[in-house]
Amino acid sequence: MSTELLLMVGGLALLDMLSPTALGVTVYLLLTEKERLSSRLMIYLLTVAGLYFLVGVLFMLGLDAMMAAFSSIFQNRIVSWIMLIIGGILFIGSFYYPTNKKSDLPRPKSKSKASMVTLGFTTTLIEVGAAFPYFAAIGLMTTSNLAAFQWLPILAGYNFIMVLPPLIVFILHLLLGRVMQRPLERLRIKLLKHSGSAISWIMCIVGAILIINSLDYL
Repeated sequence: MSTELLLMVGGLALLDMLSPTALGVTVYLLLTEKERLSSRLMIYLLTVAGLYFLVGVLFMLGLDAMMAAFSSIFQNRIVSWIMLIIGGILFIGSFYYPTNKKSDLPRPKSKSKASMVTLGFTTTLIEVGAAFPYFAAIGLMTTSNLAAFQWLPILAGYNFIMVLPPLIVFILHLLLGRVMQRPLERLRIKLLKHSGSAISWIMCIVGAILIINSLDYL
């Protein structure tokens, strides 16, 4: 396992921190919920991180199986061409993505813990379709032919970094209390207003990474 790979995957994980949905839901809960906030929020974040981790494992195993079907001579070249095409589509598409797009965030239907699990499922369904950094990281780990004992902790660490912003906001809320009320309200407005811009930047950066990384094996 190379240091370069760890740095690239770590950079993609930091980029995934820009994803607005999980942070937006966390801010909404902090602003509106008072009863059993800590346990409900932890259930929500664990559901999101757990489902993302499961999706990552399934993709890692699935990509390994698909790549094993090809001979070693063409394996890297085929994957590199696929990465180049996907990277090009993401890079070009980022310039046409509506940056002023404004969308509402998912909200819990009730105050039960089951509703937090459902909300976690909803968040994952919304985010996983646009989780470009995550899929790019999976592609990089797959082409590096890592063993399971190598990529499993990397995948777990990636998901921890991904939910780190909501955890930091929650800890600040616990420490500062009402002082965080106004900053949280401003943060929620910005997340709703600039979610399209964040996705556009993510598409652009991930597309460039995939293009650069695929050139060596074409």
